[in-house]
Amino acid sequence: MPERPPRHRSSSPRKHSWLRPANGRPAAPPAPSPDTSAGPVEAQGSVVQAAVYRDGHRVATPGSLADTYRQLRERPESMAWIGLYRPTEDELLSLAEEFDLHQLAVEDALEAHQRPKLERYGDTLFVVLRAARYLDAPEEVDFGELHVFVGPDFVITVRHGAAPDLSAVRQRMEATPELLALGPEAVLYAILDAVVDGYAPVVAGVQNDIDEIETEVFGGDPAVSRRIYELAREMVEFQRATRPLVGMLHGLMAGFAKYGTDDELQRYLRDVADHVTHTSERVDGFRSALADILAVNATLVTQQQNAEMRALAEAGFEQNEEIKKISSWAAILFAPTLVGTIYGMNFDHMPELHWVGGYPFAIVLMAVVCTSLYVIFKKRDWL
Repeated sequence: MPERPPRHRSSSPRKHSWLRPANGRPAAPPAPSPDTSAGPVEAQGSVVQAAVYRDGHRVATPGSLADTYRQLRERPESMAWIGLYRPTEDELLSLAEEFDLHQLAVEDALEAHQRPKLERYGDTLFVVLRAARYLDAPEEVDFGELHVFVGPDFVITVRHGAAPDLSAVRQRMEATPELLALGPEAVLYAILDAVVDGYAPVVAGVQNDIDEIETEVFGGDPAVSRRIYELAREMVEFQRATRPLVGMLHGLMAGFAKYGTDDELQRYLRDVADHVTHTSERVDGFRSALADILAVNATLVTQQQNAEMRALAEAGFEQNEEIKKISSWAAILFAPTLVGTIYGMNFDHMPELHWVGGYPFAIVLMAVVCTSLYVIFKKRDWL
């Protein structure tokens, strides 16, 4: 890679405390947001916006990467902030050549689908962060991926996905030049703060979903199991996005004294750390709540199935009782029918047909048989 042309540096450069974690390893900042302040991404290409700042004020708005490089070289003690949306390989290679970005970091930025992490290559940090937003219509959590390169005089954001939106971050920083004047570490803080603040609507939306699910569970909605499962999977993704940030921020705070972090940034970073911890705890609580709701739902479904089986058994028992009664009366009525049928065959040589007592005998016989069957069935509780 050709040598990058020298840049003008301040005679007493600031310490970039965000670039030197206390434990000697790079600490990972939370997911930054994409920049859309220049308008729709489709209309602007991969470079959403590029600007050069000096002493907290914008001094140039280059129209291309090459122009950005030139403006940065021509202005001593300036800082470039470049926002990109799904850049091409040629664009990232151009940035890598200009700012000495490591090849592995460039490959990760091209491929996306990386876990939240922070890696240090010389004086440059490569940060992978996950942003989240809550979609009201489908009641889903949409996750975006943001890669951030932070160097001594530049910040490069590479967005993959719709979230987050960095236009508000840029506007906020430009509205507070005293904060922007602190350099790339201040921009990294602002991006981090925006991403963490973006988790709040997601937490509120998920809490509302859980409240609705609890109502559906006790209301006997058969489709609630699928909704619980899908929300639980989203919480796993949310946990993967937020949990690593807690350790990263605590690592950064541990290096405040050692690296002389600006007092204002220290306060801001502590506030972000508190929000991240709170969000992570809420997400852990959501996972536990969903696991409990799923268990309760399974219990309720089992109870409902048992009740249905019991109802079917009771219906079968009642049906069996009716069948026994019908069968008993059919047997009782069959006896006189049999006697009457025999003596109604009209054969000439049936001795009983000519008895004087034949008729009373047949009647008595039918009565005895019917009475006997009735007594037997009654004792067996068939009648």
